[in-house]
Amino acid sequence: MDEEKVYEKVIIVGIEKQHEEEAFRYSFDELEQLVENAGGKVVARLSQKRERPDHKTVIGKGKVNELKNLVEELDVQTVVFNQELSPSHVRNIQEIIDTKVIDRIQVILDIFALRARSKEGRLQVELAQLSYILPRLAGQGINMSRLGAGIGTRGPGETKLETDRRHIQRQMTDIKRELKKFAAHRERSREQRKNSNVFQIGLIGYTNAGKSTVLNQLTEADTYEKNQLFATLDPLTRKLELPSGMQVTITDTVGFIQDLPTQLIEAFKSTLEESKDVDLLLHVIDASADNLKAHEQTVLSLLKELDMADIPTLNVYNKRDLVEGPVPSTLYPNIVISAQDEADIDALRDKLEAEMKKNMRHYQLEIESHRGDLLVEIRQQTLLERQLFDEEKQVYFVEGYAKPESKWVDQ
Repeated sequence: MDEEKVYEKVIIVGIEKQHEEEAFRYSFDELEQLVENAGGKVVARLSQKRERPDHKTVIGKGKVNELKNLVEELDVQTVVFNQELSPSHVRNIQEIIDTKVIDRIQVILDIFALRARSKEGRLQVELAQLSYILPRLAGQGINMSRLGAGIGTRGPGETKLETDRRHIQRQMTDIKRELKKFAAHRERSREQRKNSNVFQIGLIGYTNAGKSTVLNQLTEADTYEKNQLFATLDPLTRKLELPSGMQVTITDTVGFIQDLPTQLIEAFKSTLEESKDVDLLLHVIDASADNLKAHEQTVLSLLKELDMADIPTLNVYNKRDLVEGPVPSTLYPNIVISAQDEADIDALRDKLEAEMKKNMRHYQLEIESHRGDLLVEIRQQTLLERQLFDEEKQVYFVEGYAKPESKWVDQ
């Protein structure tokens, strides 16, 4: 008989501002989901309506005492605040409450540490965690003794956390040097793809929108696919053959999330740059999400921040099978699908070709009959629409669409 899994007991705490009830509810629900993804179990939720956090303890004195009683009554190991905590907040709260106190950002960093598979992914998470910890070292005294293990402690590990500022700065310099090597390697790969006239597609979207499922269905790739936040951390590029026979590359990236820690945006810029030079973005959206609009806005804002807002985008409203009634699709151009439905995936392939065509240039060529090798290249590198053989001239007449800088287009 399997032993029952032991979860870390967690209380989540948050501040609800006036007229922001709905946004707060979504954010608080998401925090609970984040905690569960990090291996915790939320046993209580504590919120307080106030316009600004208390400068000492975020929540008011009365609420802190209520939190203290809950921690003791429920034997809670961890308290997670929805707001970012300063070192003095942590110190002040822990003078009253004898347990580990962390914030939303630490939980997100923790999940990234759990999900990182490649060496580069692990280094990026470690860099993000160290850059979060560094300015907080002074305030970590009591918390360090209480951190122990579990949520908020994975990644660099306790021993590294307890080392001095200079050691952490040296460590960060070493990691940045290592990451530069990975970035240079990826840059070379990107250049090769560019020079080979390959049309590149980037998959983006809010975390858990179903990007990896869409990638798997389109390419039959064996990627990690699970109904959890940040299931994909390291970028993954696969080859995709379209109905016309054209071969393109498609890259899956890490999921975006509201209030993504700045440290992570910095650390993952190089990873997200994998999609920076793409010819088309596939923005996968969970059509069944309660806070659909907030998800869309988060992705659009981050694209702007990453200078990717001008890349042509096809919005893919996924999980239509989980929606009752019409899907509220407001971003255009778009297609509504269920990634589990084969007919929908076929429709997505067709729609992809139609969208690609908008950003390509028309070509017409005559190919000598003995140049079968060129015909194969044209079929793989362009959207071939027509191929006729002229008996009299002994040439193939081909017509279609190619990338503007392609060798098949008259420059």
